[in-house]
Amino acid sequence: MIVDTYTHILPRELVAAMEAKGPKFGLVKRLMQVRELHDLDQRFRTMDAIGDYRQIVSLPNPPLEAIASPAEALDLARAANDGMAALVRRHPDRFPGFVAALPMHDPEATMAELERAIDKLDAWGVQIFTNINGRPLDAAEFRPIFDRMARYDLPIWLHPARTADTADYAAEKFSRFELWWLFGWPYETCLAMSRLVLAGLFDRHPGIKIITHHMGGGVPFFDTRIEDGMAVLGSRTKEEDCTGLLASLRRPLIDYFRMFHADTALFGQANGLACGIEFFGGGNVVFASDAPFGPIAATRDGVESLDLGAGGRNAIYRGNLERLVRRAIA
Repeated sequence: MIVDTYTHILPRELVAAMEAKGPKFGLVKRLMQVRELHDLDQRFRTMDAIGDYRQIVSLPNPPLEAIASPAEALDLARAANDGMAALVRRHPDRFPGFVAALPMHDPEATMAELERAIDKLDAWGVQIFTNINGRPLDAAEFRPIFDRMARYDLPIWLHPARTADTADYAAEKFSRFELWWLFGWPYETCLAMSRLVLAGLFDRHPGIKIITHHMGGGVPFFDTRIEDGMAVLGSRTKEEDCTGLLASLRRPLIDYFRMFHADTALFGQANGLACGIEFFGGGNVVFASDAPFGPIAATRDGVESLDLGAGGRNAIYRGNLERLVRRAIA
């Protein structure tokens, strides 16, 4: 069996909630053009072509906090989570579990919805994005989320967030050629991972579970640059004194990056698959295709092309996720 850990869906309850709030959510029309986000018949046909295959579902980009006010985002998160939970109940053989959406720009509402989704709807974890409307994840207001998920001992699905509004050059007003997506999203992932590490998250919660989308961005490729280049952290900086930061951590810097988990969503038989699995270790990698935006079969074929052995492949296809969510997947 293959369990696809990171796939995206638009439950009908969320679509209805967005449409009820009026034309400001014209985003719905654009997302609805991706048929498999909402057309279950078409989605099931694609799934059937893979064979013994299941999907864990979560909302697609953009983050709710980027498109709605705090009150609206809470309504949308509740509708989305109710809808995904209903999909799991109706189609357990297709969707064994779901990842909860959160209204991240309202801390009190975020915690309430996090607990409702896990305690009452049986969410397998929560999805958060690499920045919250420009705020870093290591900001103090987001610490309770990480603390609570560590107590639940359930994963955080970490999705990159960046748009064309973030220009690639100071002299330009927007990012051209969709480079904000191509290279900006991996950079966002590297940035968020680094800030969480340097903020001491893994010292506070050594067992916290964070699944980084797209094989941890560029982190596996830059392992030696992280290890040796950051050994002189502070020597290039005049704006702040960070010379004692590494000494305040309990482990070598590179060790913390290997404490993250990563998925295989690299659009198929990518060179990054082998690099990422070697870096994170076969026990810290889960299968994900990013469907319906990424190719399922090509991602499977990429995993199959590696010399992992039956046990290694099965761990990535299913076993590692079962361990992360602490349940067997039927």
